[in-house]
Amino acid sequence: MHTLLRLPTGIFYAGGVKANVLFFDAKRARPGVPWTSKLGVYDFRTGQHFTLRQNKLAAHHLDDFVERYYSREESERFKSFTYEELLARDKVNLDITWLRDPDDDHDQLQPPEVIAQEIVEDLQAALNEFAAVAEALQLAKLERDGNRS
Repeated sequence: MHTLLRLPTGIFYAGGVKANVLFFDAKRARPGVPWTSKLGVYDFRTGQHFTLRQNKLAAHHLDDFVERYYSREESERFKSFTYEELLARDKVNLDITWLRDPDDDHDQLQPPEVIAQEIVEDLQAALNEFAAVAEALQLAKLERDGNRS
């Protein structure tokens, strides 16, 4: 494997689903000697937002990746990591990030008490919905049982 393209979430399926494209060269295994000496990682995920309907990914969005793929020239989005650097990562985890997503601005977060109150309200609404479903099921059961007599 020589290149990893980190794709934005939501381009193939629902939002939140992460996808990557792995690029390999077809070579026979060399016992004890990995073919991968450097892995190029292109972060096309950070700061990019595409959807299946309204903001579709188009070929021109990948122009910079294609240029970096062939030139191997590092940039803000394209970095190379040696085999040794990859092995040093916890469980050789390839979820490599170095860019800060502008949408993850933690300075704009609500205070904890506001977040907690919103969670309580959401949970109460969910409980009310479940109570309504349980009541409807109980009524349906009573009607079924009443029809059997």
